[in-house]
Amino acid sequence: MPVREDKPAWSQVPPSVRAETERRLGSRVMRATRAYGGYAASATFRLALANGRRAFFKAGYPLPADSPVVLPIAQETRRYAALAPMVGRWMPKQLGAFRRARWDVLLMEDLGPATIPPWSPDKARRASRSYARFHRRTLGMPLPRGLSRTRHRRFGMFWGNAGKTWELSNAARVAGRRADEAEEWLSVVMPTLRAAERDLVRAKPPFVVLHFDTRSDNFRLVGDRLVMFDWPWASAGPAEFDLAAFAQAVNAERGPDPERIVTWYEEVLPLRERELAGSIAGIAGYFTFAAWRPPLAGLPRLRSIQRKQLRASVAWAARHFDLPEPRWLAAVPD
Repeated sequence: MPVREDKPAWSQVPPSVRAETERRLGSRVMRATRAYGGYAASATFRLALANGRRAFFKAGYPLPADSPVVLPIAQETRRYAALAPMVGRWMPKQLGAFRRARWDVLLMEDLGPATIPPWSPDKARRASRSYARFHRRTLGMPLPRGLSRTRHRRFGMFWGNAGKTWELSNAARVAGRRADEAEEWLSVVMPTLRAAERDLVRAKPPFVVLHFDTRSDNFRLVGDRLVMFDWPWASAGPAEFDLAAFAQAVNAERGPDPERIVTWYEEVLPLRERELAGSIAGIAGYFTFAAWRPPLAGLPRLRSIQRKQLRASVAWAARHFDLPEPRWLAAVPD
């Protein structure tokens, strides 16, 4: 069985938190099933209530002082409140939020179990078009002041920092026996990708609300509507960044190629080439920077998904910028 995060059981949730949950939901909890979707150790449960209804419980709780895990539930709660008037159609319904016994709790509608992956062309097209409608909804609108306008820029600096804060030789280790080949490839293509990623840093408005973490573990496809959760990192920025991150994540889960995702998205909302190119380069730079690193305590699956996204994002960048084929990616393990 794959290693999973060490999440609390319902019996480990403080009694005062369980009692307040039932008070807020107006019914007793008859069954609480731990939900393993994302890659963090937040307390997540699908709740079956005595009145026949269902709800989803998500909470952050006290962690050891040396834990690298971040559980920004309070920040996510604020994002829901600020953004629901604008993009509530693409969010689950909120049922309440509170703090008890140092637990930050968010209650929302239960959207059911994950059905993606596997991806199909039909699911990918519906998701891509809905994602474009989500971005189109806020294009050029006045956005909440509390949203960062610069978060995406961090992804436009990884290639530029190679040799300063990280080394290509370390990143190449992820290819194992083909590490020398990987390092040579990275050295050859880095000037092109370094130049391209700067366009992400220089991206100008009009901006949109960015979800900033749109992977299959953070959404459900409900008919033709993409319903996203996990909003703590939502910000304002170029739609091209969100779309590029989403497209490679779909492909990393054996879904359609990113180019097809872009085509379906542009059936609804056109993209700017320079901002898209900068995003493709920047996201490939991020996973090159991150995927080779040791596992993080409490996040046992994180590096695996990063390696999968490394393969998808770097291969896409190679095609987009007409670079030599990165054959060494075949040696990168899951």
